[in-house]
This record gives sequence, C-alpha cells and structure tokens, in this order.
Amino acid sequence: MLKLYTDAATKGNPGPSAAGLLIVDGAHTVERGLALGNMDNHSAEFAAAIAGLKLLVQLGYAGQNVTLISDSQVLIDALGNGYSKHHPAALDQLQTLADAFPMLIPTWQNDHRNKGAHTLALRKLAEIEREDG
Repeated sequence: MLKLYTDAATKGNPGPSAAGLLIVDGAHTVERGLALGNMDNHSAEFAAAIAGLKLLVQLGYAGQNVTLISDSQVLIDALGNGYSKHHPAALDQLQTLADAFPMLIPTWQNDHRNKGAHTLALRKLAEIEREDG
C-alpha cells in the first residue's frame, strides 16, 4: 500500500507555514517541502494533506490505495469522522481528492514516527524565513 506522510510547520499563530510531504511506494520515495503562506497550525496541517493528495494525483498514483499518515489528531479525526467544525472547506477538498483513490486510510502517528515529513516541513520553513529575513 502506498504511504503518504504529511506534516506542517508554522512560525507564529498564524504565521509563515510550510508542508513536508513524503511518499513511500515500496523502495521508491518522493520528498517535497512546500511553502503554504500565512496560516495557523491546524489549517497548515489540512493544507499539507491537500497538497500531498494533489501531488499523488500529479505523479500518477490515482487509483492506488493510500495510507495518509499525519501527526495531526485534528486532521485524522476529521477524515475519520467526515466532520470538521473549524475546517469544513478543507475537509470537503480532502474528501473530493480522496475520490481518486479506492481506499484512503487516515492514520495518526506521533511526530517521532512521522520524522521524514516533519523534517521536510521544518527545512522548508527555515528556507522561507531566510528568504524573508
């Protein structure tokens, strides 16, 4: 099963934010760090997951089963319950993107186990800060 690890890093609340995306397809991996703009941490976590699913589609992974792994309990709960009080538009976008995959399994892992995506997000945030600084 394809694994998509996502994480977000935010400086301030709200503040500059970045996403870390790590795709693992057997022995093949794809890594991306993306600037997300200014937002709060929870919004950034949703934006990271949206960016990750979009990247999967762009790379031709539509039609495969996916485990979406995040350290954001808010994101994972929203996907599992199909409800988000504070991020309904982002959840709707995620659910629409999820239609490209036969099975999408939202999975929570702490930040130590989601270290690859976490590191990518922090690296991109540091890059953004250097550019703005």
